[in-house]
Amino acid sequence: MARTALITGASSGLGAEYARQLAMRGFDLVLVARDREALEARAAELRGSYGRQVEVLAADLLRPRKREKVEARVADPQRPVDLLVNNAGFGLPLAFARNDIEDEARHLALHVEVPMRLTHAALAPMLARGRGRIINVASVAAFMPRSTYGACKRWLVDFSRWANAEYGPRGVSVTAVCPGFTHTNFHERMGLEPGREGIADGLWLQAQDVVADSLRDAARGKGVSIPSVRYKVLTRVVRVLPARVSARLGQRGR
Repeated sequence: MARTALITGASSGLGAEYARQLAMRGFDLVLVARDREALEARAAELRGSYGRQVEVLAADLLRPRKREKVEARVADPQRPVDLLVNNAGFGLPLAFARNDIEDEARHLALHVEVPMRLTHAALAPMLARGRGRIINVASVAAFMPRSTYGACKRWLVDFSRWANAEYGPRGVSVTAVCPGFTHTNFHERMGLEPGREGIADGLWLQAQDVVADSLRDAARGKGVSIPSVRYKVLTRVVRVLPARVSARLGQRGR
């Protein structure tokens, strides 16, 4: 029986790359995002290229009734989800005091509450089967002061590390993936491009490399995956810097 992966934020960026690489590895897919038209186009492409079954589930995860449908799909024992990828997210300017507080609340909900709820929904059936994987897409921003984005991602890293230690021995791994600046439309939507705002070209990663590295780390049962040697080194350095210095570094690249 084919394995099934459910991916949020699957219409573009890292989510689309997860869908492509998992389809290539033989997974059937459940693609979740707000834009049904974009999801249908992505699904048709994946079916044609890899011959996998692809289910489309259009849902705004910040709307409780829509999110609950995704939770129900994740928890459905008759249609098991073997791999959950919590990838949906968006960025805000780092100037917290000037940001709209409702935007900040939505940002917090999508980066913390939604993956927590979907992880909770996935755990019961996965633990009952004695196998499963959960990938929570975080960021290297989790390791440096970076407004509420870094704080949200830090929560996701700590939660994933704990959950992996707790449930890994029972067959369910939980991995926080911490990419750095990556060539996707996530940064493009914020107006950030390579060569701008102090981000060296060498710090930009390719989405296919991030996803491949993270899937390999998840298969090995790692609680935290930091794709690329350069960011592994950078996060270790940042951890020992004074808070004011690391906060200044975190201001680069919005």
